[in-house]
Amino acid sequence: MRYTPETWPIAAAMLQFPAVLPDGTLAQDADALEWVDTFSRIAETGFTDVEINDNWVRIGDLPSARVDELAAAAREAGTEPSSVCVVRSSIIDPVTGAENLDYTHRTVEATKQLGAEVLSIGFHRPLTAEQRQRLWFWTTQGEIDAPDDEENFALAVKRVREVGEHAASLGLELTLEMYEDTYLGTAASSVRLVTEVGLSNVGLNPDVGNLIRLHRPIDDWQETLAATLPHANYWHVKNYTRDEDPAQGLYTASPAPLELGLINYRHAVRDAISLGFEGRFVCEHYGGDGLGVSAINREYLRRALASAEGTERRRAVASGQGAGAAEPSPATASPAVTA
Repeated sequence: MRYTPETWPIAAAMLQFPAVLPDGTLAQDADALEWVDTFSRIAETGFTDVEINDNWVRIGDLPSARVDELAAAAREAGTEPSSVCVVRSSIIDPVTGAENLDYTHRTVEATKQLGAEVLSIGFHRPLTAEQRQRLWFWTTQGEIDAPDDEENFALAVKRVREVGEHAASLGLELTLEMYEDTYLGTAASSVRLVTEVGLSNVGLNPDVGNLIRLHRPIDDWQETLAATLPHANYWHVKNYTRDEDPAQGLYTASPAPLELGLINYRHAVRDAISLGFEGRFVCEHYGGDGLGVSAINREYLRRALASAEGTERRRAVASGQGAGAAEPSPATASPAVTA
């Protein structure tokens, strides 16, 4: 393991921080003191690492001096802007794809200047009018990338490779966030895409939380992780309770702490570590005090990492003594096994 359970970088997401402040000022245009206050609230919950989400501040649109100001504000509060996330600016959007590609390139440059190490992007597009009206936006259909459009898939590969090469030239990693109804919406499509891109600094962000919350039939989360974790270099983690009654056509999901939802992250983390995962975790949670729940999730992750470390140590000892193979974990075993 590259890190210990205590030192593994686990970042706070910034889902709870809006782009528009109470006085109508854009967070983008706020003064440095406002930024320091935001980062200080994150630090108060015990986080040191922070993922800068462009739903809060679009660093790719900041002047260079302001990027330096943002980095200084984060560090003044005792936090480190270790990664950046671009959301709903798909580089293959049929209307704004070229514009989004330019913005993503600017964000690559700003990510380097900020001192971050990872940029996360995806193909999800802006919320529809109906999605914006819902309590939970995932309860109604969003935009769809045509799954059988091979020309568009090839464009996705081409543009991701272009961004990935730019990131590599600056010593950055690029990660691709899984999200429903895009070319990163299933395990098979995600693995195919990252394989065709073929760059060592480009991997997957296996955010299966995005997939299990849908109010419709879903793929098995264990199978999805078994296929995608070998390609993962970064990981948004969140969980949901889920109930299904297919006979009635009923599917529901609600946000839950990592320890209490459908996905068994103790097993998932163990499998990830056994496969050599060394990426950062980012704690996300929708609703309520999402930052406080994320802090609870951070401590749960550290316990899960300690458990994984113990498993790896026992396997190493067993292997050194010529013992048999370790028992497979539920997250990668037959789908008939329940966690």
